[in-house]
Amino acid sequence: MNFDTPINRKGTHCVKWDMMESLYGVSADTGIAMWVADMEFRPPQSVQRALEKMLSHGVYGYFGDDRPYLEAIRWWMDTRHGWQVDPSHIFTTHGLVNGTGLCIDAFTQPGDGVVLMTPVYHAFARTIRAAGRRVVDCHLKTVNGRYEMDFDAWDAQMTGAEKMLILCSPHNPGGRVWTLAELQATADFCRRHNLILVSDEIHHDLVFPGQTHHVMAKAVPEIADRLVMMTAATKTFNIAGAHTGNVIIADPALRQRFADRMMALGISSNSFGMHMVTAAYSPEGAEWVDALVAYLDGNRRLFDAGVNAIPGLRSMPLEATYLAWVDFAGTGMTKAEILNRVQKQAQIAPNHGDSFGPGGETFLRLNLAAPRAQVAEAVDRLQKVFADLQ
Repeated sequence: MNFDTPINRKGTHCVKWDMMESLYGVSADTGIAMWVADMEFRPPQSVQRALEKMLSHGVYGYFGDDRPYLEAIRWWMDTRHGWQVDPSHIFTTHGLVNGTGLCIDAFTQPGDGVVLMTPVYHAFARTIRAAGRRVVDCHLKTVNGRYEMDFDAWDAQMTGAEKMLILCSPHNPGGRVWTLAELQATADFCRRHNLILVSDEIHHDLVFPGQTHHVMAKAVPEIADRLVMMTAATKTFNIAGAHTGNVIIADPALRQRFADRMMALGISSNSFGMHMVTAAYSPEGAEWVDALVAYLDGNRRLFDAGVNAIPGLRSMPLEATYLAWVDFAGTGMTKAEILNRVQKQAQIAPNHGDSFGPGGETFLRLNLAAPRAQVAEAVDRLQKVFADLQ
């Protein structure tokens, strides 16, 4: 669990490093990749051993007997989140973007509205539009430097054509851990407007000290008749390439509708992902995650102290995730000037805030899940290219 050791990912078909120059004009030789939401760390040894066992066997057939896999998920959710999951409620999808698409397909019709609390994870809107549905942007408001929900405004937006709300919990990119009261208010909003609630909780294990993530299914059990839970080990353990996610549905009618779409589209599990998740959701994996969160906490403290010392820049306080959300509005600069300084001069590749929807226009998202020396180098580069503001 030495997170300080650099790992060279260049030339390994790594989207984060090998696509950086073509997309951002930032060379992998001189630049720092801080855009794609995966980590610069190897997963726990339990995951490595599971893969080595597969490789030594040498036969890669269809996966069967998923009882250990389902038990590992059940154990993890119970021990880490106090949430008792019935294994028969679990579907395995090819990641949670795939899970989102399946939910949109199963529970809405072309032309229906799907509500997002924006700015929010960019793949949601892309998937909604590709499915021929409408994105309904419900803008989060900023109160004391962090995002809050605004149900009075959102109630006035609803027309009756909306059929689903996708909740990002914890929130990406704002890093909020929603309170019990906020989750209750979200459930009430969905009931008032007859919305299916899809709760994407992929970052639920990456919560910083002093914060508590509340699983929607546990926090508001009375919403079960319209709730779809989405979780995954991929973000927690840096195994996103396994493309393995969980869609968990307690309501029998919703579960059957989802099962029908899975069957119609011929979706089945990836054996590599199943073995990796089973190995990750273990006591060894839990120890690794505890060490990871402590390390990420140090990274965010270093980053925030350095960036917030630059006049005009403000890093939103992170309660969860490893994705810093930095507002450049105070600089008074145009987007082009900001990107020139960050990408061309500092040689840092970030996510552009406007890709997360309305409210993200003045922001950049920067990935802090890297060796601390790399995060410190990024801070130093930002301080240098914005030195004229200090």
